[in-house]
Amino acid sequence: MKPLQIKREIESRLTNENWVTSFDRDSETLRIVDKRYDKGVTVQLSNLKDKFKENKEKALEETINFINEGLGLLGKTINLEGNEKNIFPVIRATSFPTETEDGKKLIYSDHTAETRVYYAVDHGRSFSLIDAETLENEGKSLKEIHEAALFNIRSLGGDMKSDKVAGNTFYFLNTDDGYDASRILNESLLKEMSEKSAGQLAVAVPHQDVLIFGDIRNETGFDILAQMVFQFFSEGRVPITALPFIYENNELEPVFILAQRKPKSGKKK
Repeated sequence: MKPLQIKREIESRLTNENWVTSFDRDSETLRIVDKRYDKGVTVQLSNLKDKFKENKEKALEETINFINEGLGLLGKTINLEGNEKNIFPVIRATSFPTETEDGKKLIYSDHTAETRVYYAVDHGRSFSLIDAETLENEGKSLKEIHEAALFNIRSLGGDMKSDKVAGNTFYFLNTDDGYDASRILNESLLKEMSEKSAGQLAVAVPHQDVLIFGDIRNETGFDILAQMVFQFFSEGRVPITALPFIYENNELEPVFILAQRKPKSGKKK
């Protein structure tokens, strides 16, 4: 389906009289704003084309749920005190905004040259990113939030699926809990996968809802990894990075993979 067709399908399911939509043809995005707050959410329609082609009703339901949950948080107050068990890290690209639309500064930590760690309070089916004003009002420090988030991410489980291709093994974690990519911060998991790998361990977070590990044993594996990560990146509702990482010496380094050649690693910040 074309973005304009997807736009019309989405708008046909929006029934809240306080919501106003606008369509940007150049960026192929649909913006839905709640006029009571003058805030809203943006849907990247081009990333939904394959999902709508595969299963239109399922893709439409997921998109409407995303919009409802996002707009439903606009009037919600974020409480940190007594809510520490619901604080989680959220991996985003370095191009992700560091301020909200109304000018509030989001708290975050540096991660790699491609990614940052933001922090959120989980509400069950959605989450709210934590801003500096909330942090100050509740007398919390970034260090406290960071430690709570890392502790909580280690508590999340999830079964991995695996696939062997050309002598390489790939593992996929996709629980759809909003924190699949964030599990890259679970150092115990990274070490476990490193010990499990017979070759070189690659890790990728192409979008929010997937974490990929690759036990790369030959150069073909790098080519497969590059194609795989790019495809996930282009299809993700919240894309992060199309560059995979190599995990060595307890560090993640982004790598640029050239066809039929082993990658040269980019340096971590």
